[in-house]
Amino acid sequence: MAKSNGENGPRAPAAGESLSGTRESLAQGPDAATTDELSSLGSDSEANGFAERRIDKFGFIVGSQGAEGALEEVPLEVLRQRESKWLDMLNNWDKWMAKKHKKIRLRCQKGIPPSLRGRAWQYLSGGKVKLQQNPGKFDELDMSPGDPKWLDVIERDLHRQFPFHEMFVSRGGHGQQDLFRVLKAYTLYRPEEGYCQAQAPIAAVLLMHMPAEQAFWCLVQICEKYLPGYYSEKLEAIQLDGEILFSLLQKVSPVAHKHLSRQKIDPLLYMTEWFMCAFSRTLPWSSVLRVWDMFFCEGVKIIFRVGLVLLKHALGSPEKVKACQGQYETIERLRSLSPKIMQEAFLVQEVVELPVTERQIEREHLIQLRRWQETRGELQCCSPPRLHGAKAILDAEPGPRPALQPSPSIRLPPDVPLPGSKAKPKPPKQAQKEQRKQTKARGQLEKPPAPNQAMVVAAAGDACPPQHVPPKVSAHHCSQESLTSQESEDTYL
Repeated sequence: MAKSNGENGPRAPAAGESLSGTRESLAQGPDAATTDELSSLGSDSEANGFAERRIDKFGFIVGSQGAEGALEEVPLEVLRQRESKWLDMLNNWDKWMAKKHKKIRLRCQKGIPPSLRGRAWQYLSGGKVKLQQNPGKFDELDMSPGDPKWLDVIERDLHRQFPFHEMFVSRGGHGQQDLFRVLKAYTLYRPEEGYCQAQAPIAAVLLMHMPAEQAFWCLVQICEKYLPGYYSEKLEAIQLDGEILFSLLQKVSPVAHKHLSRQKIDPLLYMTEWFMCAFSRTLPWSSVLRVWDMFFCEGVKIIFRVGLVLLKHALGSPEKVKACQGQYETIERLRSLSPKIMQEAFLVQEVVELPVTERQIEREHLIQLRRWQETRGELQCCSPPRLHGAKAILDAEPGPRPALQPSPSIRLPPDVPLPGSKAKPKPPKQAQKEQRKQTKARGQLEKPPAPNQAMVVAAAGDACPPQHVPPKVSAHHCSQESLTSQESEDTYL
C-alpha cells in the first residue's frame, strides 16, 4: 500500500482558510436548506435514506458487505458479570496493571464487553494518559488549517471507509467529518510522516468506539508505539515485518512456507493490508473486534499470529496447495479466505494457542535488519522501538504521570450497602441504640454556645494557635464506594 500523494484531488482550502469551511465542503447538498435538514437527522444512515433498513449490533446495514449473519451471543448474565469485572479494573487501572496484568490479558482474550470497549482501548493503549498529558492539544490541531497536500488525499479517502456502516454512510455526515478531523490532526502532529491511506480504516474503527479526541490519541499510540514506521513514506517497517512473518511461517507451517517460496510470492503481496489495517478490512467484524482487544493488550505479536493462522489454514495442507498451482491462484486464495478460518471462536482460539512470542519476533527482527543492511544499506526511516502491548507501554512512560483512578461521582452513606453486596443487617436493639446516639449527637451540635462561652473562645483564639477543625461533611459524601465514575464519557456507545 503506497504512500498517498496530494495530486489531482478535490480542491483543499488554502492555508489561510478556516477549518470549518473545509469540513463544510464534505457535505455538499443542493442548497443550504437541504444541508440543514440532513444535519438535523438522528444518524448518518437516515440522512442517506437508509432509515428503513435494519442495522446490526455493530452498526452495519443488514445485508451489506460488513454485516454479519448469525453470531454466537454471550449470555446476558455472563456479559453483566464481565462488565462488572471490567469496571472494577478500569476504576483501579494502575493497581491492576502493576499486580494483575496476566488477568487483564486473559480477560482481553475472552473479549472486552462492547459497552466498555472504547474506554478499555484507551487505557490499554496509553491514549488516556496521552490525552491527560496534552490537554487542549487536539483542539489546537483541530482549529489549524492543515497542509493542503494532505487534505486533498484525506477528503478523497473518506467515503471509502466502511461505507455501509451507519456512521460513515452519509457523505459529509458526522462520521466522515470526525474522520477528517482526526486524520488531519495527525498530519499536523507528525508533519514528517504526513498521511498514509492505511491510517484511515484504523481511525474509523476507533471512531466507532470513542469521540474524536480520544480516537486521535489512540491513533497516535498505534502509529508510534504499536506499529512504528508502518505509515512512513518508504514503508520500510512493513517490508521488514513481511520478512519476519515469512520466516516465522517456516516453523508454523512448512507446507505453506514451501509453496510460497516455490511460487516466489513476495510477502508484501498478501500481508500489507493485513498488517497496516490491523485486519480491519479482512476479517468478519466480530473477529476484528476480538483481534483488536488482544492487540491493544499484547501488541504486534497478535497481528503476526493472526497472519500465521490464516496462512497455515489457507495453504497448510497438500490438498489445499494442489488447488493453487500458480501465483494468481495462490493470491486469490489469500484474498478470498474461507469463512470458517475467519470465524470468531475458531480464529481466537488458534491465535491464543499459537506459540509465537515477543522474543521470537524481536530475534527475527534483528536477523532481518542485518540482512537488510547488508543488501540495501541503512534504513532511511529511524522509527522508535516497537513496544509489545499495554504493559510495555506503561513501563516505558517517563517520569511520574497522573494516576488513572477516576473520582467517584455517586456516593452512598456508610450504612447503606451497595446493590448486590451481602451486608449483614444489624439487630433491632443495636440499631435503635445507634439511632439514639446519633440523635443526641446532632442535638449537641445544633445547640448554640452560651454568650460567655463564645467570648472565652474568642479570647483564647488570640493567644493560642488555631487548631484544625474538620469541616462538617454530609453523610452522602463519607463513603468511598461508587456505582459509577466521572469518566462515564469514556463508555462510548
